[in-house]
Amino acid sequence: MRLQELVAELPGARVVGDASVVVKELAYDSRKVEPGTLFFCVVGEKVDGHEFGARAVEEGAVALVVERELTDLEVAQVVVPDSRAAMAPLAARFWEDPTARLQVVGVTGTNGKTTTAFLVREILQAADIYCGLLGTVKQIVGGVEKEVVRTTPEALELQKTFRQMLDGGDEACAMEVSSHALTLHRADAIHFEVAVFTNLTQDHLDFHADMEDYFLAKRKLFEAGPEVAIVNVDDPYGRRLAKEFECLTFSAEGAEADYSASEIEFDASGASFSVGGMRLRTGLPGHFNVANALGAFAVAEAMGVGSEIAVAGLARAARVPGRFEPIDEGQGFSVLVDYAHTPDSLENVLRAARRLTKGRLISVFGAGGDRDRDKRPKMGRAGAELSDLAVITSDNPRSEDPEAIVAEVAAGADGAAELEIVVDRREAIALALGCAKPGDTVVIAGKGHEQGQEFEDGRKIPFDDREVAREELGKLGSPA
Repeated sequence: MRLQELVAELPGARVVGDASVVVKELAYDSRKVEPGTLFFCVVGEKVDGHEFGARAVEEGAVALVVERELTDLEVAQVVVPDSRAAMAPLAARFWEDPTARLQVVGVTGTNGKTTTAFLVREILQAADIYCGLLGTVKQIVGGVEKEVVRTTPEALELQKTFRQMLDGGDEACAMEVSSHALTLHRADAIHFEVAVFTNLTQDHLDFHADMEDYFLAKRKLFEAGPEVAIVNVDDPYGRRLAKEFECLTFSAEGAEADYSASEIEFDASGASFSVGGMRLRTGLPGHFNVANALGAFAVAEAMGVGSEIAVAGLARAARVPGRFEPIDEGQGFSVLVDYAHTPDSLENVLRAARRLTKGRLISVFGAGGDRDRDKRPKMGRAGAELSDLAVITSDNPRSEDPEAIVAEVAAGADGAAELEIVVDRREAIALALGCAKPGDTVVIAGKGHEQGQEFEDGRKIPFDDREVAREELGKLGSPA
């Protein structure tokens, strides 16, 4: 595609130099430039992409997207107000606007995005609608699983992935949409068939100024004009959205809504509930998963899936990796691994586990480094109040001192029935499992599906809570 054709409809764009050059690829990382690339000089928090313009040209870039003209380079340049904001519309045009044909379901919120997106995909697949998946745990493109770098990829990768989905036979895509993606324009230029809001609780306040700023970022998904908007009115921010936009609503707490759950029953294998005369079943335990299932069911009906097919698809849906995932090595007590890493999600998971526990409830949790510090004592309080034994440990400390983070979490755990502080995460898991007796439940929270633990200078060591739990359970069962 020629540069002049690619940028023809981009507001505020001014081309300097030869606009007839042919663009064969798009990149914002100079290490990924190849001959024929249009390189985006994006200004980030730590690095200014304009500093890599010359390197990009050396590697074969035929044009640059810049916020200020680089007069020392003899190459075509597209001068725009915001290079980052230009990525999505140009990528969509380059890849022939794939979401104009792909039915995209965007799920946003603090908790429940992953599970809701998984359930949406399972139900659509049951209805013979081939559906891709973009999220925190994994990507599925044309039926093939791919590695995940971030919840919502940068716009260039995102639009390319949508194109690959279409080429791979997908008709729809269920995707998590993070507040970072909405703020940083990654999710621009997507034609959303359905937008879903799950809830909003404290998280990412290292990135957002406050909860209102966090909410306004999530709100951008609904400002994008989806064909159908679906919101959880059990959440106060969801009720705000329902007043501001035309929405379908759902409630797991019996509130007045288009989809309101009643006669909820829980057991170790999931939950059952009634909606509008239908009886629904999900293999995901916990009250919070009733809300996730409701949201997914509402999406399916909004997309024309028959109720009976949607009910059957929901009942068959597999558990989501690292979300209330049971670990069974034949031990006489329950072990659950969950991604819960906010005060609200930890509370939800522990309350759900309590319903299934005859004996003691033991929790292992911490908080990540280089993230919202205000939530750390709140995590400690939630774990201490809802556990018979709370074991506070390290999560992903990143550039921070693990012991300092643990101390901040423990500061909120005053009044705990029983409290242990073990900074080493493997040792903490081993301690919790070693304390458990028949009838008890051990909840290992914070990392879920993650397969590494992050330390300073970007160092990452292999660490999967599920595998570590299995290994430590194996030691408990081995001879002395």
